[in-house]
Amino acid sequence: MTMKQTTLILIKPDGVRRGLTGHILARIEAKGYRIEAMHMLTATAEQLAAHYHEHVDKPFYPGIVRYMTSGPLVAAIVSGHRVIEGVRSLSGATDPTIAAPGTIRGDYGFDTGSDAIENLIHSSDSPQSAEQEKRVWF
Repeated sequence: MTMKQTTLILIKPDGVRRGLTGHILARIEAKGYRIEAMHMLTATAEQLAAHYHEHVDKPFYPGIVRYMTSGPLVAAIVSGHRVIEGVRSLSGATDPTIAAPGTIRGDYGFDTGSDAIENLIHSSDSPQSAEQEKRVWF
């Protein structure tokens, strides 16, 4: 039984701004995953509303929009055996302060004190989310 999947990753504006794009992609490739498509862009309000649709009416959403539009991001489609689970494990906990050392967020992330968690990377959490998110960004 094969578990080959594709997932969406976003290297968020803080990762691009800090020059970590190559480091983050290298970790993903070193794990054995393949980058199928990739581009750099600045997120639009429409893309963010579609991507974060479940949070649009929450009080923290404006902070997400400010953060995610603060500079360019890199969107990539990555494939591999159990890639969704694997990239989320590589990424580490959402809160960079408690993310384990050895993970992307644990090694490179820190709490900036902003009203949005600046945590370097997004990756889809399920095959259904991956399909929806790939349509938003590609």
